[in-house]
Amino acid sequence: MANSLHSSTSFISNPVNFGHSKIPAQIPGSVSFPSRYLHNFNLNKSDRRVLRVMACSGVEEVQVDVSLSPRVNAVKPSKTVAITDQATALAQAGVSVIRLAAGEPDFDTPVLIAEAGINAIREGFTRYTPNAGTLELRSAICHKLKEENGLSYTPDQILVSNGAKQSILQAVLAVCSPGDEVIIPAPFWVSYPEMARIADATPVILPTRISENFLLDPKVLESKLTEKSRLLILCSPSNPTGSVYPKNLLDEIARIVAKHPRLLVLSDEIYEHIIYAPATHTSFASLPGMWERTLTVNGFSKAFAMTGWRLGYIAGPKHFVAACNKIQSQFTSGASSISQKAGVAALGLGYAGGEVVSKMVKAFRERRDFLVKSFGELEGVKMSEPQGAFYLFIDFSTYYGSEAEGFGKIENSESLCRYLLDKAQVALVPGDAFGDDTCIRISYAASLTTLQAAVERIKKGLLTLRPGVPV
Repeated sequence: MANSLHSSTSFISNPVNFGHSKIPAQIPGSVSFPSRYLHNFNLNKSDRRVLRVMACSGVEEVQVDVSLSPRVNAVKPSKTVAITDQATALAQAGVSVIRLAAGEPDFDTPVLIAEAGINAIREGFTRYTPNAGTLELRSAICHKLKEENGLSYTPDQILVSNGAKQSILQAVLAVCSPGDEVIIPAPFWVSYPEMARIADATPVILPTRISENFLLDPKVLESKLTEKSRLLILCSPSNPTGSVYPKNLLDEIARIVAKHPRLLVLSDEIYEHIIYAPATHTSFASLPGMWERTLTVNGFSKAFAMTGWRLGYIAGPKHFVAACNKIQSQFTSGASSISQKAGVAALGLGYAGGEVVSKMVKAFRERRDFLVKSFGELEGVKMSEPQGAFYLFIDFSTYYGSEAEGFGKIENSESLCRYLLDKAQVALVPGDAFGDDTCIRISYAASLTTLQAAVERIKKGLLTLRPGVPV
């Protein structure tokens, strides 16, 4: 038809650079548009990189709008991912880099869990599951929450997702409106503020102190709440600090939350099983009056060493979980059928993961004790001993302001991390990624042997930086 779009040998008037790639000046076999259609585009030409496409007449041009949504521009890239990618690139180039940036256990997925996934494949359990997850897994999650956390839910109050990260984002999207405030204690997991921004909500950051084990002060919380406050995010045990909220402190926070009708709580409990006695875990939803207000997020990645299986869940009042379910139905649909079978096996290992998880937690504790002792020998370094998770959040600010030969001035946590990656070949995450620029996060999810080598390298790097500091 004369008016239809047709293939032709058209060209781009000038080569256009996109990152490191250049689009050539001539592209054979591309699609061109009859000139009478061009007025329908109504494109804004100001301050945009554009792809110039010639009309078939060879006279008129149209500029293709390649601008991005303001929502994307508001979101910051993950520094954890950036550091990990940089370390990976160095390793691929032959540099012996010790990577302690990512929060990924070095253990293999326990055999019984892995076998359940393998059997699912062999038995043909490879088709879509219900969007919310299989009834088998959601029922197992209900049993776990009842037995371990004292929380009563029905399967329709559980939504299984592709990881706890997805569960958190869907919860934020489901309950927050533009202009709402999301209350986030710092230091925080890097994604919390960005998830608020994706939902067009405003992250409100509440600082904590290392002298108080990075725990939120209820008085600070109360002073910052307004009619716009919609969601308080709590993470216990914490990433990045390893802090665990004691029940009496959670009770105080709950009493404050109860005074604000719009305020909900998202309780991120992904590290609940990685906890060191005498610390104990308390689910926020188990506190008086908090079940109706709390969205509890958990998953299988950390305690069960199942990071690559991508399996998490959210539990809460049906109204909120149904909203999250609706978002997921148009986003990813249900989680992997194979991973869900593995998840059922994980929950079948026994209370808190049974002996399998207990052995991993014992190893994490040994690693924590080694790091605390090793870095405790450095003059001027401050730390709060982690009570859970597998991170040490250390205040290295005593080194800021130092000059490093061949590198320059160490100004903050980011430059110190870059220095240690360059000088010691150890990848760590700067504290500014977590809202606290005085500290650096060290993951001890790696083996004890690896940590011993890392500490030796870090100490040598710091000694070179400040020869007067005993190491």
